[in-house]
Amino acid sequence: MAVTDGIRDGREPVSLRLPGIVLGVGLGGFVDGILLHQILQWHHMLTSTDDDRIGVKYYSPRTVSGLEMNTVWDGVFHTVCWLAVLTGLAVLYARVTHGRRRVWTSRVLWGWILAGWGLFNLVEGLLDHQILGIHHVHGGPYQLWWDIGFLVLGAVLLVVGHLVQRSGRSLDTDGRLA
Repeated sequence: MAVTDGIRDGREPVSLRLPGIVLGVGLGGFVDGILLHQILQWHHMLTSTDDDRIGVKYYSPRTVSGLEMNTVWDGVFHTVCWLAVLTGLAVLYARVTHGRRRVWTSRVLWGWILAGWGLFNLVEGLLDHQILGIHHVHGGPYQLWWDIGFLVLGAVLLVVGHLVQRSGRSLDTDGRLA
C-alpha cells in the first residue's frame, strides 16, 4: 500500500516523508564528508576556490594553513549534517508516539531516507560543484565526469527511494502498520 497523507478508516496516517528526507539529507552529507573529504581526501569544502565562480579566497589543501581552513569549513559542513540528523530524529520522534521500533523497519521511512540522500547529492552537486564551483567530487582531468556521476547517483537514490517508500505500508496514528 502506498503512503498517503489522506485519511484512512477515520485516522490520518503518520507521514514519514519530512523526517525521512531530513534524515537522508543529513546522513547523505555525512557519507560525503566522511568518505570523500576525510577517508579518500578527494576534496574539502574549499579545494576549488582557485577557479570558483564567486571569488572565495583559495586555501590550498597542500599547505598547513590551507588545510586548516578547509578543515574548519568541513567542520561547518558536518555541523549542518549533524543538525539535519537531529532535526529529522526530533520530527520522527514527535510524529511517532507508539510503536517506534516498528518505524525503523518501515520501507516507507527508509525509502524517504534514500530519497533525502539523493536530494542532498542533487542540491550539493548542482550548487557547490556546478554553480558555485567551490569544490568538485574529484579534481583533475576527469572532474566533470566525477561531478556528473555524483548527480546521477543522486537521481538514482531519489528514484529508488521513492519506489521503496511506495512499496511500504503507512503507519496509523498509533504507530501501527496500516
